[in-house]
Amino acid sequence: MVETIPACPDAAKLTAAQRRLAGFSPRPLGHGAAGMLLLALLVMAQACAHAQNRGPKRDAWQHPGQVMDELGIHTGSVVADVGCGRGYFTFHMAQRVGPSGKVYAVDLQQSWIDEIRKRAAAEGLKQIRALQGKPDDPELPKDSLDVVFAMNTYHEWRQNVAMLNHIYLALKPGALFALIDGNAATSHSREYYHLHHRMPESMERADVLHAGFVFLRQEPGFTQPDDQKQFYFLVFQKPVAQ
Repeated sequence: MVETIPACPDAAKLTAAQRRLAGFSPRPLGHGAAGMLLLALLVMAQACAHAQNRGPKRDAWQHPGQVMDELGIHTGSVVADVGCGRGYFTFHMAQRVGPSGKVYAVDLQQSWIDEIRKRAAAEGLKQIRALQGKPDDPELPKDSLDVVFAMNTYHEWRQNVAMLNHIYLALKPGALFALIDGNAATSHSREYYHLHHRMPESMERADVLHAGFVFLRQEPGFTQPDDQKQFYFLVFQKPVAQ
């Protein structure tokens, strides 16, 4: 998944404790200033990466509660967040499905999977199952999911046919597959869209229909505030009759 998060706040907005941690001082740095500055930048970058991945500002434009409502995710649901990144939607889903449900968090980046596992353990969220998937297979159990969700990630799938086939097999009959991705103008190659981290809605819709899904509806999308990137939201269903 490509993380879609707003810009990091500047140093002036850090708390006194955060400034001390980052190496800021009210006095001149003196000898070794370059090294301390580098350390400060590294610490700030790590802190910002964690802070930007969740919180009210991101909730305000990605509307996780509304997204889950539109997909019928409720207590006891079994869902998958494919291309989960650091788990922004994963943890919202975990709170929604509760202990009786299950959330599969799938990504290719092992470091992000480890991060999710650590946070889930710290918060006692046993309903989260974090998995490192493969480029052609999210490694989900067959005929077991109510919803598979992919946010800002489909454009990354170079083996999209195989991925869609595995997702189809993982869903229960009548279950939903939802795509949210950045829109793009048509007429470019698929490789172009891979590199520019967005893809036309028409291309993704055609791919999913070809995999055997039924198109149900297009829900309202949203706009990323820092660069005005436009996202569409498509909902498909695995046919009930097999």
